[in-house]
Amino acid sequence: MKRILILALALAVVLGMSFSAQAKKRYVFGGGPAGGTFQVVANGVQVFGPIKNSPNFAIKAQSSGGSVENLRTTNAGRVAFSTVYAGHVFLGRTGQMKNDPNKYKNVMAVGYLYGAPAQLVVRKGSGIKSTKDLAGKKVGVGNAGSGAFANCELFFTHMGVWDKIERNAMGYNDAAQAFGNEQLDAFWLFTAFPSGAVIMAAQTNDIELVDLAADAQASGYFEKYPYFGKLSVPAGTYRGVEADVPSFFDSALLVANAKVSADHVYELMSAIWSDAGLKHMLEQKKTFKDMSVANGIKGIDPNVIPLHPGAIKFWKEKGVLK
Repeated sequence: MKRILILALALAVVLGMSFSAQAKKRYVFGGGPAGGTFQVVANGVQVFGPIKNSPNFAIKAQSSGGSVENLRTTNAGRVAFSTVYAGHVFLGRTGQMKNDPNKYKNVMAVGYLYGAPAQLVVRKGSGIKSTKDLAGKKVGVGNAGSGAFANCELFFTHMGVWDKIERNAMGYNDAAQAFGNEQLDAFWLFTAFPSGAVIMAAQTNDIELVDLAADAQASGYFEKYPYFGKLSVPAGTYRGVEADVPSFFDSALLVANAKVSADHVYELMSAIWSDAGLKHMLEQKKTFKDMSVANGIKGIDPNVIPLHPGAIKFWKEKGVLK
């Protein structure tokens, strides 16, 4: 009788463990290209203790091509969470993506992560002072499917040079190496500064950054795409660049598929936007210095980019959302 009781208890434990394993929801977090900030976000969330040890769900970081790919995979539910630029969320929801009339309405905002500015690197003395001076030049435009590529195409098309340059679709580090080998005349980035790729380029060349805000202002770019903000890359950010360089930026947002449990979104946010969570993210990369509860919905107009129900609950509790 005692042996039967022991076996029954053992079986109950096994079944309980099995049920617990089945009950724990598994989510994929879409990252970005290797070495990029999007992948740092995914990895940082995956390894943070309260999320890693959550009894309710597990997060697995998965690399991707970047913002545009994340928009599509999140909308389709192939990933539950990801990082996408606010501009792509807006354009995707309204069917205005380049050569893509689909409306991506299953992607909902969770919170603001950081501002990603456009940066155009050229050699000092190249004579390239404006985007229009790139005509006939070899330019790194970001890897296909990335937010960098999509934003480069958007801006360069607006400026009338997209079809006048020799485009090279490649990641930042590859572009910096090609630039160093004089295989490129310039390369474009859409990422937080300081960028490791630009630091690399400045080690082998005397570089300059092009004033992109002047081009955008004069061409009506800000009026056409109002989700972009203005900023400057501070003097001294990169070796040899001794003056502030005006540019524009988009907000990188943590987003979720609309069908992800509101409770799970709320739990993830409660971990990441805690004091310990924000400290953890800043330890991953200084890019996240502006990530805070106060900036929680920076760059997010809920009338244009809807918040996930779990995020609405969280930001209301924090007093960020009325």
